[in-house]
Amino acid sequence: MDWQLQDAKNQFSKVVQKARTEGPQVVTLRGEQTAVVLSIEDYNALKAGRPNFVDDLLGGPAWDADMARAVEDRPEWPHRDVAL
Repeated sequence: MDWQLQDAKNQFSKVVQKARTEGPQVVTLRGEQTAVVLSIEDYNALKAGRPNFVDDLLGGPAWDADMARAVEDRPEWPHRDVAL
């Protein structure tokens, strides 16, 4: 069901209840679909199996032997002399 923003604000508990029992509720602003209210079950189903940001970073492309060697052989500069 579509809800105009003003109606969704005034009847938010009803919007949430309908999201729980009838499925996603669409909120419109000036006639354009703007937001969706979901039940936690629907939200969790959307999230299931999706990697998070850390998984994305750690799951980057594998390094081939040339790349690994280039990283290992890089110069160890610049150094800061902490004794000064």
